[in-house]
Amino acid sequence: MAQETIYPGIPPSILRRMGKAVRMGIGAAIPIAQQNNVDGIIIGTANGGMEDCIKFLNQIKDYDEGMLTPGNFVQSTPNAIAAQIGLLHKNKGYNITHVHRGLAFENALLDAAMLLSENPHHQYLLGGVDEISDYNYNIDWLDGCFKKEKISNAELYNSNSDGTIAGEGAAMFLVNNNSVNAVAKINAVQTLHTTNEEDVRQALKQFLQQQLPAAQQTDLLLTGENGDARQSKCYIAAESLFDSHTTIARFKHLCGEFPTASAIALWLVCYLKKLPQHMIKRQGTASAVRHIIICNNYRGLQHGFMHITLEQGLHNSI
Repeated sequence: MAQETIYPGIPPSILRRMGKAVRMGIGAAIPIAQQNNVDGIIIGTANGGMEDCIKFLNQIKDYDEGMLTPGNFVQSTPNAIAAQIGLLHKNKGYNITHVHRGLAFENALLDAAMLLSENPHHQYLLGGVDEISDYNYNIDWLDGCFKKEKISNAELYNSNSDGTIAGEGAAMFLVNNNSVNAVAKINAVQTLHTTNEEDVRQALKQFLQQQLPAAQQTDLLLTGENGDARQSKCYIAAESLFDSHTTIARFKHLCGEFPTASAIALWLVCYLKKLPQHMIKRQGTASAVRHIIICNNYRGLQHGFMHITLEQGLHNSI
């Protein structure tokens, strides 16, 4: 479970009514929203506040559709995160939530890119948020998403069984067309639905050919490998496209598996100073990391690719 921080920017009377997903999303957004004027808020989430949704549905049954408390309903909708951020910061601009399961954050990112092409002088708050709820966990457990044996995150990639570990988290970004003081440039994003690893390989190969000049090499491939033996074939197919120059790393032992985990991957490449050894699967020869491909899949069906260029490369640890 994500370790929550103190939320000094949220009034206590509002904070006590918030579900965890809303708290995490607003907590991550506050530093950006307080220090910058944003023209819109774009959030990707698969479920929003599912725990509050289930509480509200239980109230309907328990009270026989009588007098219901509105708090759980207000906090339960997927767009509650974006709405609360807008209300707290009196932002009346573009406000939208993308709910596309494992591609929710990628679609939010595509939306931001299209808005910036139409409004080149604007800037937007972009984020991905999802929580673990008892309801989600139980349904996913019955669907075979999680490992039956007890396993630590440190041993996640040594396991050859089906399933992974549950995760949750929130990551927020300020996106615009201004390169001054920028941490990174998001060059492209692409999504794909398939269960065939060769389709993934060919799609990623075409993505690389379109996005990278012939002389440019990928310094880092960051994958969403999660210890689920059923999904490893897709990552193995992706890794086969990169030579010894490219370092291959993984991140889901840090945050667990959840639909918008790719937002955490983007945050990591933007703010890590160097690659820690526990993330590295295969050490490449690149001395520094500037050109990055993020390759993630959710449930072996929804695949997303991102091409990132860091303004200042991070160190490639040995």
